[in-house]
Amino acid sequence: MERKCNNILITGGAGFIGSTIALKLVAQGCNVTVLDCLTEQIHGKNPNESELYNRIKGKVKFICGTVTSREDWKKALAGQDAVIHLAAETGTGQSMYEIYKYCNTNICGTALLLDILANEKHTIKKVIVAESRAIYGEGTYNCPHCGTVYPVAREEKDMLSGDFNVKCPKCGANAELVKTGEDCLIHPTSVYGITKQVQGELVHTVCKSLGIPSVSFRYQNVYGPGQSLKNPYTGILSIFSNSLRQNHDINIFEDGTESRDFVYIDDVADATILALENDKCAYKAFNVGTGKAVDVMTVAKYLKEFYKSNSEIHISGNFRLGDIRHNYADISLAQEILGYEPKFSFEEGLKKFCEWVLTQPLEEDNYKKSLDEMKEKGLYK
Repeated sequence: MERKCNNILITGGAGFIGSTIALKLVAQGCNVTVLDCLTEQIHGKNPNESELYNRIKGKVKFICGTVTSREDWKKALAGQDAVIHLAAETGTGQSMYEIYKYCNTNICGTALLLDILANEKHTIKKVIVAESRAIYGEGTYNCPHCGTVYPVAREEKDMLSGDFNVKCPKCGANAELVKTGEDCLIHPTSVYGITKQVQGELVHTVCKSLGIPSVSFRYQNVYGPGQSLKNPYTGILSIFSNSLRQNHDINIFEDGTESRDFVYIDDVADATILALENDKCAYKAFNVGTGKAVDVMTVAKYLKEFYKSNSEIHISGNFRLGDIRHNYADISLAQEILGYEPKFSFEEGLKKFCEWVLTQPLEEDNYKKSLDEMKEKGLYK
């Protein structure tokens, strides 16, 4: 079957998710162009030594540039059929004090793309953009008194007293987590979440007016081989792995029962690629996860055992403003329209991730430095 989109631009295509998608598309016979600035936070001081960059080097057309440059966008868009726009600053905690950096890259970078599509000649037939589960804030809950509710950010005074439970916004009772669908009320609790919400709304609003089909993906917590072990601001599995391999103690935030929907990188890449040739997904947003929640303490214990680490795991009671308590996705829409099915259980994926980590050199453990930055800004309690 002849593909509608054979020439594909991936922004952030040297990153964790982008490089995985790029390699899968190349294997399918697509011509892939990558626009990436090779940021030090992900690739280190010498990008030529970056595993993520080297895995795509020579296999794609690579443009070293930034989505905040109109000229870089124009150069990268030339002759393309589709854009998979992944380039973004990522990190809930860091976003709370690097506000301009996150807004400039995530929002203004996306606005530049859309401005070019609206005002200049191009060949783009589809735009895919990465949103994030962060746009939901706390997500969907059930209150025993009020039914389905969408809680707001937790109160600092409650968490300082050791009460990390999510409250019903109507009556104040403790609420129970349920799966979060795409129709959930959107109210992000971090600057990062706000930027991802705006990205999605910008893309769908402008692309619909231009008649260019657009799709957005609300990825859950993506993990797997290739995940940056250098970035201390995001990726709990990488952060814990780096510390445990060096026998540094692990401090678990809150009470250790906070949970996430961890989804394996190959499942995320496959879901994204499915949207390229699917006509039914235009102007829709899709959750991409497993539909299952795993608590942080379970993750830490598994990693410690796998690495045979001497680290101690402490439940600190500390917390970061902007973090959510729990989240897991309702993936039924992606299953119905895209035919998406996660192939990797958390246990299978985590084993593959850990085996890969052991092949990597030890990285400097900068996690404490990242927490010190937040503490200085009054965001780490």
